[in-house]
Amino acid sequence: MGTEAADTEAVIAWFNTLQDHICERLKIFEPDRDFHVDAWQRPAGGGGDTRVLADGDTFERAGVNFSRVTGDDLPASASARRPELAGRSFIASGVSVVAHPRNPHVPTAHANVRFFIAEKAGEPPVWWFGGGFDLTPYYPVREDAVAWHRAARDACAPFGDDLYPRFKAWCDEYFHLPHRDENRGIGGLFFDDFDELGFDDSFAFVRSVGQAFIDAYTPIVARRRETDYGQRERDFQLYRRGRYVEFNLVYDRGTLFGLQSRGRTESILMSMPPLAAWQYGFTPEPGSPEAALYDTYLKPQDWLS
Repeated sequence: MGTEAADTEAVIAWFNTLQDHICERLKIFEPDRDFHVDAWQRPAGGGGDTRVLADGDTFERAGVNFSRVTGDDLPASASARRPELAGRSFIASGVSVVAHPRNPHVPTAHANVRFFIAEKAGEPPVWWFGGGFDLTPYYPVREDAVAWHRAARDACAPFGDDLYPRFKAWCDEYFHLPHRDENRGIGGLFFDDFDELGFDDSFAFVRSVGQAFIDAYTPIVARRRETDYGQRERDFQLYRRGRYVEFNLVYDRGTLFGLQSRGRTESILMSMPPLAAWQYGFTPEPGSPEAALYDTYLKPQDWLS
């Protein structure tokens, strides 16, 4: 955990800029739709800006959320991990992005960059960064998987050769559903409690990750959004979205932190797909494109070899 001085306001200012930039890049695919902007205040401290684009031709729902939550004591999900920080005031800020496309051939994408600082009079501050991005395809294409992981590797490269393999493996582990014994998607990057480069370089790394996400995702959207599909593909997309819901409500740290810290429920649950389905005992037909997702793409692997 970092204990040197941290420029919290510079981080928050960049988070605001990133939110604007990502909204602009997604809006290119929806010229006739606008983001609904919902600025909110949290009674216990802090607030945020939730932006949601709904019912578009490309995105059934895309949300880009900024939050800056403050409090006098850590919520249970944080203090359980950091009991030595109990009793400190905190600021937790970040940008989270989820894009649920309409076309099943376009993957769902998620990204998050966040900063946390806990303070107590007479003691040095304790801070860290977290975040990453991951891709959840329904009908995956190897070209897209390789491009996604190449972007992840390149975002990490200036900061150390070990970061991509470490955070790629962490992502594979994090986005695993133990009760299903399967991964949510093809992964990407995940990191938390990150301070090892010092404040300036750790912040620069987070900026690199945030920019890499949108630079990697929009070309995939452009390549796949006109692909033909029918009811079979739509049904499978809705079924697989159910896994997204299960993960976010049961395991996701950000969702749990937000709910336990009495954050704004609408903004926290912005990540949910607008429609999802559950089917009892579904098994994909052997040799089908749906089976390929399970047999190949949901298994952690070296996409760059």
